[in-house]
Amino acid sequence: AALQELQEYVLFPLRFALKVPGPKQERLVQSVLQCISSVLAATCVKKQELLQELFSELCTCLAPLSGSSKPAPLSEELKLAVIQALHTLMHSAYGDVILSLYQPSTLPLLGFAVSLLLGLAEQEKAKQIKISALKCLQVLVLQCDCQEHRHLDEDEAQQCGDLFASFLPGISITLSRVVTGDIKQGHKTTVSAIRLFYLIVGLVMADGQLARVPKNKEKLPAERSRITELMVHRGPDWSKSTAEKLSLLLHKMVEFSSVHPHWKVRLELVELVHHLLRNCSRSLVGSFSHLLKALVGLVTDENSEVQSRCNEVLQGIAEQRIVAQNRALADVLSENLHSLATALPRLMNSEDDMGKFSTLSLLLGYLKLLGPKINIVLNSVSHLHRLSKALMQVLELDVTDVKIVEDRRWGCESACGPSGSLQHGVLKGGCQKKYFRFFTEEKVFRLLQQVCRVLGYYGNLYLLVDHFMGLYGESALYRKQAAMVLNELIAGAAGVGVDVLQEREDSLNMDDLKASVTSILDEYTDQANWYLITSIDTEEISQEQSVQRSGLTARPGGACNGLLLPSPEPQVTTRTMNSNIWQICIQLEGVGCFAAALGKEFRLLLLSALYPVLEKAGDKTLLISETALGTLVDICEACGYDSVRSLINENSDYLVNGISLNLRQLAHQPHASQVLDTMLRHSDASLLPLVEDVIQDVLSALDQSYSSQASTFLRVLHSVMAALVQWFGPSCGEEHQQRPTAEQRSRTLSQGQQVVTKQEVEQFFLDYVRQKQIAEGNLPDPGDEEADEVPPLAKMEPNNPDTGEAPLPAHAQLAKDVMERCIHLLSDGNLRVRLKVLDVLELCVTVLHPHGNHLLPMAHRVWPALVTRLISDDPLAVLRAFKVLCTLAERCGDFLRQRFSKDVLPKLTSSLLSQAPASARAGPVYNHTLAFKLQLAVLQGLGSLCEKLDMGESDLNKVADACLIYLSAKQPMKLQEAAQ
Repeated sequence: AALQELQEYVLFPLRFALKVPGPKQERLVQSVLQCISSVLAATCVKKQELLQELFSELCTCLAPLSGSSKPAPLSEELKLAVIQALHTLMHSAYGDVILSLYQPSTLPLLGFAVSLLLGLAEQEKAKQIKISALKCLQVLVLQCDCQEHRHLDEDEAQQCGDLFASFLPGISITLSRVVTGDIKQGHKTTVSAIRLFYLIVGLVMADGQLARVPKNKEKLPAERSRITELMVHRGPDWSKSTAEKLSLLLHKMVEFSSVHPHWKVRLELVELVHHLLRNCSRSLVGSFSHLLKALVGLVTDENSEVQSRCNEVLQGIAEQRIVAQNRALADVLSENLHSLATALPRLMNSEDDMGKFSTLSLLLGYLKLLGPKINIVLNSVSHLHRLSKALMQVLELDVTDVKIVEDRRWGCESACGPSGSLQHGVLKGGCQKKYFRFFTEEKVFRLLQQVCRVLGYYGNLYLLVDHFMGLYGESALYRKQAAMVLNELIAGAAGVGVDVLQEREDSLNMDDLKASVTSILDEYTDQANWYLITSIDTEEISQEQSVQRSGLTARPGGACNGLLLPSPEPQVTTRTMNSNIWQICIQLEGVGCFAAALGKEFRLLLLSALYPVLEKAGDKTLLISETALGTLVDICEACGYDSVRSLINENSDYLVNGISLNLRQLAHQPHASQVLDTMLRHSDASLLPLVEDVIQDVLSALDQSYSSQASTFLRVLHSVMAALVQWFGPSCGEEHQQRPTAEQRSRTLSQGQQVVTKQEVEQFFLDYVRQKQIAEGNLPDPGDEEADEVPPLAKMEPNNPDTGEAPLPAHAQLAKDVMERCIHLLSDGNLRVRLKVLDVLELCVTVLHPHGNHLLPMAHRVWPALVTRLISDDPLAVLRAFKVLCTLAERCGDFLRQRFSKDVLPKLTSSLLSQAPASARAGPVYNHTLAFKLQLAVLQGLGSLCEKLDMGESDLNKVADACLIYLSAKQPMKLQEAAQ
């Protein structure tokens, strides 16, 4: 307080020391300046004259010598002391006193100070001087960072803006040179220069200030005319030409700073964009393509702070609706989009994945910024056309991968998990990895997904769906990409997994969404797009052709001619099949997407969607069946079913109806069988009563047309029997273990290990007699059997399951009916049919196992045909027949002993003996031949067969003789082990 009273007295000698004419010692001047700074830091300048005089005197210290234009050759310390003193002076000016510096009359003095400081900032080598000069300039233009500094009101800001407009060209040009200068100057200088640039531009070019500037310049008195020549009138013409010049500078600065190695420079660039967008969104609209490009590009910056600040700024732009309220800005963005979409395919061909990533980030950023204004772009035919064509080209899949066609499964072993269960992680929809032609990085695909989803979120859904459906139908080249885009559009429209900056203006209309989904679903599941050839399986191709010809006409044009209707000798390339497989997978993923988008509402569409998806879940191509199972999981989640089993069971009535209708149409039989297969595989025994009628239909259809359709029907029967084994197999086994067989009872009896009741002895002999009769082929008529044997036993032991002919359970009756058909088909002329029959037969035996009274007569009837398969058939059939024999032996041992010994064993042993020399001579490749597999199967199975059939000594000798030869070290190792 005391120093404040004496301020002018204390400053007087110090000022005098500076003003003394003639040369002065630099160290003295430096000390004087530091002393002035100390006094000013502790006091306030309260007089306007004192402020202006001090300001002038301090600037003069830096002034060049009279007559010379170069700055005085001062030491760096002195320059720093002057800058510091000026900085302190500006801060010590009290209240309104500071504004006395900012009058038109002081313009020359201010201009002098500004040019001195800019000179130091640009030409000095020392970093400290550069940074201090820029900081001092920031204070000089009243944009200081510190809190104590006086904040201007509207009128004062307007007055300062008019004043600084005169300096704007000089300041902006010099600062842009500093920003784009040598990188060795350090990041702090660049950051300070960027900050000063946007603060001064943001003040002079502020939309609010320019709006208040009168159209014409005011007339001033003559004595002020010299000064008014220096003043700039910020009218429309001036602001337009200045904006154009600033645009060039901004472009240069943005290009340089957005790739600056130091993250703080990139962060300051984000602040520049933020400040100018907030304050000058109308005046600088021409520069916004550069500014937004920089901002959107930095969203994916490697530095997390730059990233998060970028996102905040974009969020702010979106929330303040700067784009929405500024028509010119929206136009700039849509033009940028248009040129980017045009260049995208070319860029995708040339750039590396990093370049593609930044290009797509830019595209996505523009779309997010446009937000609800996206429809401006979409309503322009050329814009929409360019954007969609760019997406079609960029999303092109690479379908040359041969592995897809190899991924096939035969039979149901590979996919039969526990009933109704799906490994959730593996089969979650959309999990298939796609391979694209123009990029390999997963994150590039994620960006493309977001682009489509943002379009779906903001855009006019009917327009977009209609446009991409047009592309889907237009050409086979675009079909897969269009389907991918449609899937993502629906997800975006529903707000699923879409990342946006602002809410859409109209909330989601569920009816519109449902209508769009329904139309896409109809297109996907249309005959021409759903039943495509996915394998070179003559059977399958002929069936696909018959679907096409069954009056369900495929659409003309497009892919139908090339892909769907092969000539009578089908020339289907691997590439075409791969392409078809991917198309079906993408459409299946789409169904999962639609379910997620509609949630519980999707239940209304289950009638049209569930049957086709179940068809594909039974497909032989692994990629398709796994994708379909993933889709089923998605549908369960969306519609609120707890598992695929309950989804199938609760909709089984409609599904069964569809199957039975389609089984009557020749063209649809294979697909109906796939649906039934999937239902059985993923449901439980509660489904049996519902599908029983369908299975009876299959059996009667098989009876009528087994010559042509046996293969298809056998596939259905295989599924049915596999399901029965799964549902009833283990329990049957337990039941069987609990009840001792006749054989076990006889052993117990002979060993006298426990007391045996009279009834058990009697039962043993009755069983024995019956088995002996059956073994000799002397089968009593079922009616006589009941009359002769059953009543007395039934009276004695009403609970004994072996006595009375209790009605067969439904599943066993089914197995028996199926086995009947197998007996007839075992000698079919077609090898594939015979192989399928043998597979089904084995399952039938397993299901009928607990019901000996029914299994033994059937086994008796099947024996002759089975022996023929074992003795004189293709090696493949012999192999399968041997498996059936082993299963039969396990289930009805005594019954087979004599027959096996007489009909089969000699043939097996002689073939083993005759093959031995060949396998002893053979090389390592022999292990992959059918002959080897047959030898191995017989050697592995013979031991247990002899044991189960309780073979006699002479038979065992034959077997031992046949096996001995395989113990030779010359034989393949696996055969030696099996023989052992």
